Amino acid sequence: MTMPTTRRQFLSITAAGAGVALTSCGGAQAAGNPRGPVMPTAHAPIPRRVLGKTGAQVSILGLGGWHLGAVPDENEAIAIVHEAIDAGINFFDDAWEYHDGRSEEILGRALAGGWRDKAFLMTKVCTHGRKADVAMAQLEQSLRRLGTDHLDLWQIHECIYYDDPELHFQPDGVVEALQKAKQQGKTRFVGFTGHKDPDIHLKMLSHGFPFDTVQMPLNAFDASFHSFERNVVPEARRQGLGVIGMKSLGGAGDPVRQGAVLVEEALRYAMSVPGVSTTVSGIDHLDVLRQNLAIARGFQPMSEEEMQALRERVLPLAADGRLELYKMTKSFDASVGREQHGYPSQQELPL
Repeated sequence: MTMPTTRRQFLSITAAGAGVALTSCGGAQAAGNPRGPVMPTAHAPIPRRVLGKTGAQVSILGLGGWHLGAVPDENEAIAIVHEAIDAGINFFDDAWEYHDGRSEEILGRALAGGWRDKAFLMTKVCTHGRKADVAMAQLEQSLRRLGTDHLDLWQIHECIYYDDPELHFQPDGVVEALQKAKQQGKTRFVGFTGHKDPDIHLKMLSHGFPFDTVQMPLNAFDASFHSFERNVVPEARRQGLGVIGMKSLGGAGDPVRQGAVLVEEALRYAMSVPGVSTTVSGIDHLDVLRQNLAIARGFQPMSEEEMQALRERVLPLAADGRLELYKMTKSFDASVGREQHGYPSQQELPL
């Protein structure tokens, strides 16, 4: 899956090209603003929130599995996991197909030796329309790679096509695998993810299935284009689901490079969305981890007035979706060409 500019590059661009000075805590302070954002001390804790009706407490900042698998040096990837846990992060995201299994293998090695008990571990099943037996086989492989006998959360990956809900809920579909895995004690909770169209999420939620969580893009640009924040979060909260945010920087379109937003304000906005339990952040270097930790320590949410001001400021670039290309193209879909692998044939989204 092709990815755009890395988070490490975003950090470099933000500091060098967007007129920011880094504080001693690693956070960004706008040049020319003597007050800037209030930065907590380096020893402030990472807050935790309840993950919907699960009752589980998860850190407001989560560590993304795709970027972890992209770290060239496995020792550094493991160091990122350990430093994250020591700092108070307990939510770890992954997926069966990330880097052909390398992401799960690295995370599994990082959590060996007693670290697993400190982690809320989530991975995703990647059937993309195939049946429950494929899902259960993937689950067993994920458990082996991750070095554990159970997950805390197992989610359906990438509900991004308009017929995905029908495929997932068909007899002997992946939803039946979620039920079976939960009954067998191989996962505590279940959910689904997607980044394409809020209507697909709402269709998944309309089936009345007892999902525990739902994952979606939540950022300052989303509010103006096919918005998950406006359309899906309220329904997820009504059903008592844990809301997991992702793509806090937009995930595409280089919004930092374009000067639309600073890393700090983008991440703060994502973590401030009412109802969000955790925000998964792609972290591919220790510098990026430390930057994000500085933003999350002692976190206080933005006010609604601050959030609205940011939405209005980015509106000229956000309104046509150019900063959220994952909603408009297949370039960011792990299931590109799925018909070539025996998946049902699909059409491009009519955006």
